[in-house]
Amino acid sequence: AQHEPAMSLEPSAQERHQPAKRVGVVQPGEEKASGRPYCSLQYLKGACRKERPFIRECSDRTRHNGFKLKGDRFRLDIKKKFLTMKVVKHWKRFPRDELDVILILTKLYDFNLGSVTESSLWRSTDYGTTYEKLNDKVGLKTVLSYLYVSPTNKRKIMLLSDPEIESSILISSDEGATYQKYRLNFYIQSLLFHPKQEEWILAYSLDQKLYSSMDFGRKWQLMHEQVTPNRFYWSVTGLDKEPDLVHMEARTADGHTHYLTCRIQECLETKRSGPFSRSIDISSLVVQDEYIFIQVTTGGRANYYVSYRREPFAQIKLPKYSLPKDMHIISTDENQVFAAVQEWNQNDTYNLYISDTRGVYFTLALENVKSSRGLEGNIIIDLYEVAGIKGIFLANRKIDDQIKTFITYNKGRDWRLLQAPDTDLRGDPVVCQLPFCSLHLHLQLSENPYTSGSISSKETAPGLLVATGNIGSELSYTDVGVFISSDGGNSWRQIFEEEYNVWFLDWGGALVAMKRTSVPIRHMWVSFDEGRSWSKYSFTSTPLFVDGSLVDPGIETQIMTVFGHFSLRSEWQLVKVDYKSIFNRRCNKDDYQTWHLHNQGEPCVMGERKIYKKRKPGVQCSLGRDYSQSVVSEPLCDFGDFCRLHSNNQCVPAFWFSPSSLSKDCSIGQSYLNSTGYRRIVSNNCTDGLRERYMAKMEKCPGKAPRGLHILTTDGKLVTEQGHNATFIILMEEGDLQRTNIQLDFGDGIAVSYANFSPVEDGIRHVYKSAGIFQVTAYAENSLGSDTAVLFLHVVCPVEHVHLSVPFVAIRNKDVNITAVVWPSQAGTLTYFWWFGNSTKPLITLESSISYVFTVEGMNTVTVQVAAGNTLIQDTKEIAVHEYFQSQLLSFSPNLDYHNPDIPEWRQDIGKVIKRALAQVTGIPDEQILVAVFPGLPTSAELFILPHKNTTERRKSSEADLEQVVEILFNALNQNLVQFELKPGVEVIVYVTQLTLAPLVDSSTGHSSSAMLMLLSVVFVGLAVFLIYKFKRKIPWINIYAQVQHDKEQEMIGSVSQSENAPKITLSEFTDPEELMDKELDTRVMGSISTIANSESTKEIPNCTSV
Repeated sequence: AQHEPAMSLEPSAQERHQPAKRVGVVQPGEEKASGRPYCSLQYLKGACRKERPFIRECSDRTRHNGFKLKGDRFRLDIKKKFLTMKVVKHWKRFPRDELDVILILTKLYDFNLGSVTESSLWRSTDYGTTYEKLNDKVGLKTVLSYLYVSPTNKRKIMLLSDPEIESSILISSDEGATYQKYRLNFYIQSLLFHPKQEEWILAYSLDQKLYSSMDFGRKWQLMHEQVTPNRFYWSVTGLDKEPDLVHMEARTADGHTHYLTCRIQECLETKRSGPFSRSIDISSLVVQDEYIFIQVTTGGRANYYVSYRREPFAQIKLPKYSLPKDMHIISTDENQVFAAVQEWNQNDTYNLYISDTRGVYFTLALENVKSSRGLEGNIIIDLYEVAGIKGIFLANRKIDDQIKTFITYNKGRDWRLLQAPDTDLRGDPVVCQLPFCSLHLHLQLSENPYTSGSISSKETAPGLLVATGNIGSELSYTDVGVFISSDGGNSWRQIFEEEYNVWFLDWGGALVAMKRTSVPIRHMWVSFDEGRSWSKYSFTSTPLFVDGSLVDPGIETQIMTVFGHFSLRSEWQLVKVDYKSIFNRRCNKDDYQTWHLHNQGEPCVMGERKIYKKRKPGVQCSLGRDYSQSVVSEPLCDFGDFCRLHSNNQCVPAFWFSPSSLSKDCSIGQSYLNSTGYRRIVSNNCTDGLRERYMAKMEKCPGKAPRGLHILTTDGKLVTEQGHNATFIILMEEGDLQRTNIQLDFGDGIAVSYANFSPVEDGIRHVYKSAGIFQVTAYAENSLGSDTAVLFLHVVCPVEHVHLSVPFVAIRNKDVNITAVVWPSQAGTLTYFWWFGNSTKPLITLESSISYVFTVEGMNTVTVQVAAGNTLIQDTKEIAVHEYFQSQLLSFSPNLDYHNPDIPEWRQDIGKVIKRALAQVTGIPDEQILVAVFPGLPTSAELFILPHKNTTERRKSSEADLEQVVEILFNALNQNLVQFELKPGVEVIVYVTQLTLAPLVDSSTGHSSSAMLMLLSVVFVGLAVFLIYKFKRKIPWINIYAQVQHDKEQEMIGSVSQSENAPKITLSEFTDPEELMDKELDTRVMGSISTIANSESTKEIPNCTSV
């Protein structure tokens, strides 16, 4: 098997940090423990020091300086494995020397088998000088997949086994020295540790179930099923009342996705709560700091909602015509939301918006910011927040198909291009004039935690930025170099002509750089003067393919562990580089200097003049952990502290905004704040200066008549079911909410009135007891005027069954009436879709009947679909179309009525048997005989005699042939030659109902009177037979038959006569009548969404009653 080294590129479980968090269908809001193996670098009080095999000093080469780096190298005796690492630091201060623990998990992946076949766990207690293999302590045959470290207690370690082999966890409480193994009955996909309680963990399984543990994984309890991946969150201290509360997005029994909360030990259905009453879009829940975000799509338009400090949800207010189709939460720091919104006319760019404190009202900060897709399909916004100084952001903006880098010092109020360096690396002047030429930077964070990424800054080194980029008219991916700024992005210098990884040491007092290349290297560069000069050192005697570096993320970074391999088939090499010898003394007051943060010469940044202290460039002294960054702030407010809408330093309202519009909460006698068009940035600290000039002014409320009255339903739909709650929302754009009377007429004879808008804020509920279309009218009135709004609401009763009533035989080129009978009969307004023959486009009507002319002879198909609300049902029938035909009513011996269940399937089977019996007795072809058995009792049928195929052109001879067929059938029926055996011992006779046949029926006008006489004779004879039979025998279903007979189809059956010499047809092969009754009942489909039904019923058609 061939193997090659690789590593996990995902962040730690407890960090869960993403540059952008998406609301909507939006990308996962936060990155949870991803379920990949890691290496944990920890600094703990731990096990004893081992001997140091495989150790040698890396290099003693020095350049420009008289010191040397101390280095050790350790070889892991494993070949071609995945080395996956996670960096975590935990300091413990003891009187004696500290022991620093590193854990490394390696896996052997067999490319032929496509799976991991073995793993190894390594532990170092001297920060990478030596390692001990721990496979015997976790189980020699155990294959590990993940390694987690508790964020609140670094002594606690959790290992997960490979789910393809077994499902178990291994727990250590002594920095990974010993482990206990526990079996699981589910497979863990990701973990989420509680931010405060070290024993509490949430686990997400591969089958979308959420489990909780309160003893660090020893016991687990199921919380909820069908939970959305990456959409579950622990409570936030100070905001949620219970520390064990869990926020989650899950699919509930109604089939919709909801936002739910519950406690980890009390998450039964009765204990869960839904802070948002409606269903939400899948993968849209984000719980972050003081805010909760969700997305709800109605009518094809996305609406976003926010809850600030667990208050009721409010709809996010973006500019009126932004029409967002995607939204990502960038930041929620300092009680303000920074969001990226993709609007209706954008594809590969986003607009940046910044909010007020509650996260409801958003102001545009920057348009057309570049976006791209990550390795896993996630959206990446080209926006970077500079660490260490609040309010500074870098963004790559698309202008005329060019990408340019902009910087802001006031959280998005003003943006400007970056000034290019004055000179290049050789000291030659750089000709680059704004705005035609500037510096452009790549703003992607590294997906590999062991490289520095395209740009980096640290909280511990404010003002220091290192980034990869280029000088020119636009951002380029070729001819790039590395640039550095020491003053927060105001000025830049180039430090390398190629791409390098750059790490910060000891509060930024030293920089370490390593070339980013695919070839083996053996050198690194170190700078003590913020990149102005560099010293070159060898960290290994043999060139190494470098895969990454473990750098202590703490403030006193003086040790690095470089890992890689000499060749693709060699062992992993770990090289420890100790820089402590470089910092030969502690810094004193003479080693510091101050620097002033400014914005292109403007000393006031975010309402303050800020002065920082830092080490003098070139001084090689150690700051230590007790170093304090003293910042002097002088508050001073100016125009730049306020957001404006656009152009020429003036607040220009949008075209749709009326500056004179008042708040609807403003009543006569009260006061309101009249905006000047500006507002102070939330995190700005200004206190003096121009504040009074730009802040909103207090004015008296003049009062206004109601205008812009709107009425809508809570779910945005204009259809509701009879007997269910319909909730109406009344909105008003202008007017006095407290002094305006509201009346709502539901359109069904019921109306309600309210003295003001307070009682109607949560909606007005009403239950309709009948189906139909109702005009709902809202009326608002105060002393200054009135306004009206109207809504037409469709109230439906879900339809359950449709029966298509059609004639069995029709005459070509003559109108045929077709009717769809719907159950329940009073289902409200229905829409009918009719298909005839092979047509692909339906005829659409609001009526249940339609007239149609068939132009093609033969069997024609008719299909009807009936739509009521979200329900759709269907029925299909066939009609035989001919130029002419003859028909005859048939009757049966009375014993057939006793066995007649009066269901469609039974009638169809009887019709087939009669047709077969007639064909056997007379020798007439099947295609010339059509038998339809009527619904109800007594059992009767109609026999249709059809012309032979392809005989239309021989009309006269064909009519004569048809007369001969009729005579043959008539003789057979009169002689009682047609009979069949219904079941053993039950013989059924088929005979004619009247003495004379109905005359020939065709499409010519000369036969219209004869056809009418035929129809009248059939009606009188049928009525006579019915009355005689009624008084002769009491029939239990006679009332139902009388009511529904005319609404049902004439179905195909045949006729039989009684004779011992006649051939006998048995029905033993057909289904029992009771089974057929059950089948018919099963074919009825209740009103489900988009349901298609094709069934019939002969029962009484009831009215739809309210529930």
